[in-house]
Amino acid sequence: MSEQSPCDKIAAMPEAERKAFAASLSPGEAEELLHEWEHFLARPSQLPPKGLWDIWLVLAGRGFGKTRTGAEWVRAQVYAGKTRIALVAETNKDLEEVMCEGDSGVLSVFPPKQRPEYTRKPVSLKFHTGAIALGYNATQPGQLRGPQFDAAWCDEIAKWRYARATWDQLQFGLRLGDHPQVIVTTTPRPIELIRALVGGSEGHTVVTRGRTLDNSNNLAGSFLDRIQARYGDTRLGRQELDGEILGDLPGALWRLQDIDTSRVPHAPDDLERIIVSVDHAVTAGEDSNEHGVVVAGIKGREAYVLEDASLSGSPFMWARRAIALYDHWGADGIVIEVNQGGDMVRQMLESVRQGVPIIEVRATRGKHVRAEPIAALYEQGRVHHCGSWPELEQQLTEFTTAGYEGPGSPDRADALVWALTELFPEMIVTNPTRIPAFKRARGIV
Repeated sequence: MSEQSPCDKIAAMPEAERKAFAASLSPGEAEELLHEWEHFLARPSQLPPKGLWDIWLVLAGRGFGKTRTGAEWVRAQVYAGKTRIALVAETNKDLEEVMCEGDSGVLSVFPPKQRPEYTRKPVSLKFHTGAIALGYNATQPGQLRGPQFDAAWCDEIAKWRYARATWDQLQFGLRLGDHPQVIVTTTPRPIELIRALVGGSEGHTVVTRGRTLDNSNNLAGSFLDRIQARYGDTRLGRQELDGEILGDLPGALWRLQDIDTSRVPHAPDDLERIIVSVDHAVTAGEDSNEHGVVVAGIKGREAYVLEDASLSGSPFMWARRAIALYDHWGADGIVIEVNQGGDMVRQMLESVRQGVPIIEVRATRGKHVRAEPIAALYEQGRVHHCGSWPELEQQLTEFTTAGYEGPGSPDRADALVWALTELFPEMIVTNPTRIPAFKRARGIV
């Protein structure tokens, strides 16, 4: 059964009682209730914890109401007299469209007469009290070097590319006022920083946990039916809907701890080879799998995962993205898997641009068999993720010795495996008759 706010309880009353309640309100009182968070709109789990704390960590499933909870906490800080507030999102797009401008963002929670003055690029909000909120993103941790704050809201921290570096820079700036506090709203993922926050090593943390179903009164019934039917009994559902922090699967080929241990901010400038790898979806409908598109490079005996640029959409979209990445990274070639589509896959790339070096590979063994030698490279510390790529890493950690245990198809992971197989040819031979990739990429033959 879902948790209820006072507003939810009134909505569940018989129609006659609801109408009587509405009739008892003056126009001014009705207007006030639209923005009365603490005593009317909020469910108990969406209210700040009592007592002294440094970090309020809201670990909850999608649709729980995390964004509204964070935005309302920011409003409460403004009313409480805080003067400089940091808003930190995964990307600048999320900062603008979710934290600030979204239906549950900061702009939406203030009454019209108190709505802050909003500026984009860089993001800033000036409130009626004189307080200022400044926006940052987790792709550029250096933005937080220098500014100082007395409060902060961090959203979807488990997806931040440079989670640890961004968080650490923010901590140095939380030095104003008597007791700076941070709210973190995120769907959980077992990254190092989340574990540190839950464990209390980042300060006095109070953890609020929640599920998607806690907010079922405010979510479409068709949405709930669909996601429960598809993800209700899966690991992904436990993480994304129930807000659980999951451990490693039995027999997992990749462990997040191994990925974290070898993670680096950036790759060396003098990579010897760079490969764009594509594992395309067979279809392009609404329920189709993604097109896996991954960029990786190598120096000596160590590889670097430079970008996960996977996407949904038409074949033309993945082809255009692959070639854009080829240009951006100065790659040596584009690896394509041709079991499904054959010549049409090559033709799709050539329809975007002729002459790009294309390296064709064909799967002759199962996905998890191809993945095993690549997972061994991670265990040896020879593969480094440049920043965090959450969706890719999720798929990797769901590969086991028995096969892939995640939902759908592991297109991102497959693309990564093809890329690293190309960069470490001594690890595995997928097609003994194919022309050596370096010669193909350089146009030697």
